Amino acid sequence: MAIAPFRAALWNWSIDGPLAPGQIRAGLTAVLGRPVVALSDAVADQFPDDAVLCDIWQGAGDFPVTVDCYAAPPELSETRVLAAFARRVRRRCVLPDDTLDPGRHLLISPDGTMRPVHLDIEPTSYGDRRSNLRPCSLVDPGCHNGVSCGASRWGPDSVVPARAAA
Repeated sequence: MAIAPFRAALWNWSIDGPLAPGQIRAGLTAVLGRPVVALSDAVADQFPDDAVLCDIWQGAGDFPVTVDCYAAPPELSETRVLAAFARRVRRRCVLPDDTLDPGRHLLISPDGTMRPVHLDIEPTSYGDRRSNLRPCSLVDPGCHNGVSCGASRWGPDSVVPARAAA
């Protein structure tokens, strides 16, 4: 498998509760319509060129399962794929948003609804702990006065209903 860097995307997100790696890969396979292979099992000449490589590990906090997808299809929207995945596995997921604020994320609910949120991020020896989920809202002084929240495509208090996210 040759991965052309300009043709592949990297996705990174977290899930709000325990979910076995096999369930995650199966859910992604169903949503993407292409094979999803564990990164640890990646032997280039033994799986299809359109395979997505997936690294999954268990951490701590409110979103303890972290998922990295390598060679993700760049023609697909990560938020739409994650909305479909969240519906399929019935779990909340967060992914970094379009700001440079490490604590600002998009929360995708099991019904596919997306909204900006903030999380406290604490580095640990086994990855970042994400906790203290709270909405990104203009009633929060940090969001009201913050440059990054207002500059985002997903401004404070914005909600993308499930139908629009699909």
